[in-house]
Amino acid sequence: MRNIIALIAAFRYAATKALITALRGVRVTESSSASAPVGVLPATAARLRLPRAAAFGGIAAIVVLFLAASSAPSPLYVVYQHQWGFSATTLTAVFAVYVLGLIAALLVLGALSDHIGRRPVLAAALLLEALSLLLFLTADGVGTLFLARVLQGIATGAATTTLGATLVDLAPPHAPARAGVVNGVAPISGLALGALGCGALVQYGPAPTHLVFALLLAGMLVAAIVVVLLPETSPRRPGAAASLAPRLGIPARLRGDVLVIVPILVASWALGGLYLSLGPSVAATLFGLHNHLAGGLVVTVLCGTGAVTAFALRRVPALRLLRPASLLLATGTAVTLAGMAGAGLAAGIAGTVIAGVGFGASSLATFGTMARLAGPAERGELFAVAYTIAYLAFSLPAVAAGLATTATGLRPTAIVYSLAVIVLALAALAARELRRSRA
Repeated sequence: MRNIIALIAAFRYAATKALITALRGVRVTESSSASAPVGVLPATAARLRLPRAAAFGGIAAIVVLFLAASSAPSPLYVVYQHQWGFSATTLTAVFAVYVLGLIAALLVLGALSDHIGRRPVLAAALLLEALSLLLFLTADGVGTLFLARVLQGIATGAATTTLGATLVDLAPPHAPARAGVVNGVAPISGLALGALGCGALVQYGPAPTHLVFALLLAGMLVAAIVVVLLPETSPRRPGAAASLAPRLGIPARLRGDVLVIVPILVASWALGGLYLSLGPSVAATLFGLHNHLAGGLVVTVLCGTGAVTAFALRRVPALRLLRPASLLLATGTAVTLAGMAGAGLAAGIAGTVIAGVGFGASSLATFGTMARLAGPAERGELFAVAYTIAYLAFSLPAVAAGLATTATGLRPTAIVYSLAVIVLALAALAARELRRSRA
């Protein structure tokens, strides 16, 4: 226990120094402003800063890292459930408290980086994420899991919108759409890698409930170095305290374009919530796949297919993807539903791949549209709205599914949940066609 306390104290000291360095780095001198690239604030000559292209790549990697950390516990839920004997309701509650912390951070901190700068918010988020990983490393019961997931949710919420806005800030002037592509691809890539890596480590590695979190903690330390070297891209401006008041708002000029993508955002992330919370249980109970790597692959097939799809379609205009994304999401979920209802594993895999293509296309369509529409001072707040909607869809249905599983069983719950996703995907298609008819 003393070693753990010493480790926490040492990390706090190192992270605090990094945060102070980041805060100081926001101060700039006027003499260097002439040579600063567009979207990057000038830095003093005495301070080392990453080039714009390297900074963009570093931020994209940090997005992947945060989302990998968020999905890593998914293959472990079954292990924890076996060790500590809790119900499916408790399992999905552990999953959902992460989202509650994340949404709280989105509502309170979503626009903060627009006022105090990107680097201070990212530094604080990394510190909090590291503390949550230390809690996972030392977890000895459900209570510690709840606390770790809440802290992880707050850290991810604080980081997510700031990272998304920073990518837009740092996007190459000759390829501004690249930020939308990365904002669509990186999160689902992280979800896929986290679940797959953790599943493999749990099945084949030593210390299954510890090693993955130690590796993620090391990754966060590297990310902290990147943030210290990051050029600041958002000038300080008044209103930081006022921005902490919880609110969700979409600028009037953007509402029509944003609201038309909400149904597909909800449908895709609701499906993702089912896979991340109950996917390994579905694999074990309904398809007889008791290998922990298989439990991780359930998430990876959906999210990995989505990431590949989003990258492959990166040159397609975002709004053109809404219709095929809705159709693919509905079709894939229907095929997976047939597999769960008795058609077998092959149908389940095929349906997950098809739904994954729809998931990737919908992610690219929604976040690509956001990146294209938002002005510099609107990015943090608009991404906060998008992620709040996405994570509500991600968590609330999953909690309801946990309650229903405890009451009625896993198979009927998964079938009803899948039907709801199909309805939402078709509603997204209808909303898109209605918008086109009125244009």
